[in-house]
Amino acid sequence: MVDYSNFQRTLKNLETQNENRKNLPSEQPQYVREAIDESVIQRFEICYDTLLKTLRRYLIEEVLLPSFPPSPRPVFRLAGENEVLDSPVERWMEYVKLRIGTTHDYSSDKAVAALERMDDFVADAIGLYQTITGEVWE
Repeated sequence: MVDYSNFQRTLKNLETQNENRKNLPSEQPQYVREAIDESVIQRFEICYDTLLKTLRRYLIEEVLLPSFPPSPRPVFRLAGENEVLDSPVERWMEYVKLRIGTTHDYSSDKAVAALERMDDFVADAIGLYQTITGEVWE
């Protein structure tokens, strides 16, 4: 049986911090804004990694696919082929690029790109959570 608790916890953490970032008062000092941005990116990385591991396990144990590489592209491609994703596979491939970018480069361009897509990622991750667990996101 697949354990969804880590996926749920990391997604809630990301969702909360992303909301904190969006609602941060403009009078906050720049270093506070930067710290929260970095926290959102770090939580994205953790959530993405947990989501990927959980989705792979779901595909093997619940969809009954034979074992396959744990790398992101095959996992998302197979999830799309098995109608597990609510959003197009191409969007998930964009998230793969964002995750790779945050791993190797914390430049402002990569950080800005990741932060600009965070609302989409959170919404898609919630949709995926609901699909694979059958639970309503709270």
